[in-house]
Amino acid sequence: MGARESTDRYFHEAASLMGLTANMQKLLLTPERQVKVQVALEMDNGEVSTFIGFRIQHNNARGPLKGGLRYHPEVDEDEVLSLATLMTWKTALVNIPYGGAKGGIQINANDLSPAELERVTRKFTDEIHDVIGPDKDIPAPDMGTNAQVMAWIMNQYGKYHGFTPACVTGKPVELHGADGREEATGRGVGLLTVAMLEKMKEKIIGAEIVIQGFGNVGSFAAQYLHNQGATIIAVSDAFGGIKNEKGINIPALAEYVAENGTVKDYPESEPVSNEDLLVTPCTVLIPAAIGGVLTKDNASHIQAKYIVEAANNPTYPEADDIFDQRGITVLPDVLANAGGVTVSYFEWVQNRQYFSWDIDKVRDELDKKMLDAFKRTWEVATTKKVNLRLASYLLGIGRVGRATVMGGI
Repeated sequence: MGARESTDRYFHEAASLMGLTANMQKLLLTPERQVKVQVALEMDNGEVSTFIGFRIQHNNARGPLKGGLRYHPEVDEDEVLSLATLMTWKTALVNIPYGGAKGGIQINANDLSPAELERVTRKFTDEIHDVIGPDKDIPAPDMGTNAQVMAWIMNQYGKYHGFTPACVTGKPVELHGADGREEATGRGVGLLTVAMLEKMKEKIIGAEIVIQGFGNVGSFAAQYLHNQGATIIAVSDAFGGIKNEKGINIPALAEYVAENGTVKDYPESEPVSNEDLLVTPCTVLIPAAIGGVLTKDNASHIQAKYIVEAANNPTYPEADDIFDQRGITVLPDVLANAGGVTVSYFEWVQNRQYFSWDIDKVRDELDKKMLDAFKRTWEVATTKKVNLRLASYLLGIGRVGRATVMGGI
């Protein structure tokens, strides 16, 4: 099952429970605009390479479109549309005034020199600048992109439209980015992990945590949970994983990764593959890397009591069904990783006001937004007797549907 099919299945489950007509379902699922462009790039060796770029704008009933921009060789329309749709429900769920969009280029950023990466970014901006902007569609970093890429987009966009820092978020702080944006997604994951355990009458102190992925999201989630007293017993990245049942010193691991670029071979640990890491006995499993890692083949072998989806689409629907049957509580991606877009919203607000918040205010406002969304989702799940994923979709789709009807078709 592809990414779009998974997202659509959850939508239809929620829509059926809400009693939405077939026409209304079609209206809410159909994207407003799909942009596909050619991105020609002169490589450092003088050769010309051609890449395909996408920007899919799903729904703007609640405000300007918002969504990440990823550079990855497996980017395609199906994946981008799925993620754009997910962003629509996500922004509505945390109640920020955005719709959903997503974009990407079929390219491996690791294969490009810094100069090539800058040229392809500026070329892509040339192709889409007329359909993005602070009142239209605001890109942000995603897989394969970062604050530097957002700075190039802002600069190139400014050549057409003048100084407009609010045209993208996730920028460097020196270029009007927000303090706390880099940590936001991981902090939100950690915050809601603690909140979920409290609801389940479990203590965070001593809880055993396994995290697949130690990039931006996984590392900040690990640091937050470590500071709350949790025991991180296993982590991994693209190069391999490490395990220590007594607990990993996360601050020391962060220093090791900064020097070595990987968690692999970290002292005072034993190696573990990503596959074995997923089935490690633990309190909470946090998939924080790529999508599609929890499948019907490994779902029955997962030995976590709870799963918190830090990555987008890490769980296939067939695996979700198995987790429901086994009584494993899943905190879904549409809620768990919404911290990034929430602080992107704060950055956009600051840029529009030409006024900066300090890090404490950003964290306080993020915590309020995330905990409020979690509280409302938990209430819906309890009242409707559905799982947290379906409850999240019910809230998000309901808000978008009402905005669509009140705004006029």
